Amino acid sequence: MPSAAADSRRNIVGVNAETVTNVTSTDFPGHWPGEEAAWDLPQFRRTFRVDFHRNAPLHAEFDLVHLDASVANAFRRIMMAEVATFAIEYVYVLNNTSVIQDEVLAHRLGLVPLCGDREQLKRMKWFRKAPGVEPTVEDTLVFDLTMACERRPDAPRGSTNPDELYVNHSVYARDIKFVPAGTQEARFAADPPRAANPDILLAKMRPGQELALQLHAIKGFGKDHAKFSPVATASYRLLPDIQILEPIRGKAAERFAACFPAGVVAVEDGEARVANARNDTVSREVLRHEEFRGKVKLGRVRDHFIFSVESSGQLDADEIFLEAVGVLQAKCARMKRHTLMMLQLQEEEAERAVPEAGVDAMEE
Repeated sequence: MPSAAADSRRNIVGVNAETVTNVTSTDFPGHWPGEEAAWDLPQFRRTFRVDFHRNAPLHAEFDLVHLDASVANAFRRIMMAEVATFAIEYVYVLNNTSVIQDEVLAHRLGLVPLCGDREQLKRMKWFRKAPGVEPTVEDTLVFDLTMACERRPDAPRGSTNPDELYVNHSVYARDIKFVPAGTQEARFAADPPRAANPDILLAKMRPGQELALQLHAIKGFGKDHAKFSPVATASYRLLPDIQILEPIRGKAAERFAACFPAGVVAVEDGEARVANARNDTVSREVLRHEEFRGKVKLGRVRDHFIFSVESSGQLDADEIFLEAVGVLQAKCARMKRHTLMMLQLQEEEAERAVPEAGVDAMEE
């Protein structure tokens, strides 16, 4: 087994002035002489942890510690592309006399995030796009958008404020109204489907212009279209590592602290020390200064991932991550099942081949 110091050095990605070193992971069997390095489930359970630093409905920031980059990236990709949500897919334009074209308005409507009773939305079925297939209450949500702009009869003379002059001159996402069909009225009575952000501006109109649209929303994945993605952004970065190799004191300590974002380096008793490496952006500004050459070493911890997930509003940010965990579990179970089926078929083919070989030998 490697010493703690050696293991720590292997786990740090070096960040130099113009290069990045120690990028490739080496914790696999056969790389280091005398070390097995095989993946061990009990050890993974002991070392892996999830630390939440921020958990708001629209923004969550958490750490995944002691995890391989492939798994961390799988979570990121699943959150963006494989967590199902509802979005407007079909727009039936009954009337549109506004200045915005039908296809542009339809595109804007499709990008409006929709929310509602999450359990009922999960129970909704998938709409099958095929000739002759009609939408049902089990797979489609219907919305209505009907607005007509009119002039206010009591508008102040000489005013140029549209709010004083016109009624319904701005069409917002809040104006999209859910039209329940069949059992949907009872199922969504507590929390009917609606726009997650009611203040999204969809169109502007003037007197004489109006909109009359019927909207059909279905379930989909972000990998099919970005409008189904539940996240605005889902990203991660490696935990920064700052090592001060020689004492930095006095005015030099203040200049040293100024090379990092606020709060990363503190000056205590006239000497610089690392206060919060997590907030560092690893800009490498400190490596530009000759006076600090050889006094500081920058890096990133290879298996410490800082995730930032911003929800579009359909689901809470932490719920998106939990949904991604469930999707990855289902993928692993499916792969395991198919692998066992493949091995079983190979065994059956091998058993059938043995008697046939015996018959051929007897004939010879």
